[in-house]
Amino acid sequence: MGTVFEFVSKGGPVMVPVAGLSVLMLSCTLERIWFWWYSLRGEKQLVRQILDAAMQDLDSARALAEMAQDMPIGRFLYAPLKLTSPTPETFRLALEAAGDREFVQMRKGDKLLESIVGIAPLLGLLGTVTGLIATFFNLKIGGGGSSADTSKAALGIAEALITTAAGMLVAVTTLAVFRVCVSLQVGQMDYFADVGNELELIYRQQWSESSLGDRAELTDHALVSRLVQVLQQLLPEDAIADSTNSSTK
Repeated sequence: MGTVFEFVSKGGPVMVPVAGLSVLMLSCTLERIWFWWYSLRGEKQLVRQILDAAMQDLDSARALAEMAQDMPIGRFLYAPLKLTSPTPETFRLALEAAGDREFVQMRKGDKLLESIVGIAPLLGLLGTVTGLIATFFNLKIGGGGSSADTSKAALGIAEALITTAAGMLVAVTTLAVFRVCVSLQVGQMDYFADVGNELELIYRQQWSESSLGDRAELTDHALVSRLVQVLQQLLPEDAIADSTNSSTK
């Protein structure tokens, strides 16, 4: 620990904001590691259970998704399942709205990481300039001869190199973390789209279209029954009896 503080102190005043950026980067990295580990843990198994349950009973699928509200995929699937007899269009809109909310959480920290990637190298360059300035000030060149305070000049050069290396190291590490987060986000977006399409297809085939067919069949049966009742009221009973007997013969 003492070596780290000694290293930072030799880098000059510019190392203070560089060290601050490194702390921010480390904090954001740890938070993202926890978020992705908790989000991806058991995700595929949960999705399979919910989709299989949706084939048989929407209430069971809804209960499974409700119990997984601490996971992004659980909240995503629960949004349309909690609706009461939605139309397919409403079902899809609920999926899209829930997906947008979850994607916002997945992108959390991206702006901070991007800022660190851009600022850290510039701070390193600034430290290089200030270190070289200190080096030149410590070089004493007179008219009758020249002399140099080599120890102070060496400190100035060391300050320039340390800040440059520190700034580049923070920037490269942050860029690597940022690219990993972006890759995970793209993968999750594609996975959410596939799962959402599969759930919507199940809802359309198993519940929406079948219920519409049942209602249409019931409507047709009700119309036929009503028509028979009207005919019975309009026609005399003898005519109905004669028609029944002739059809029987």
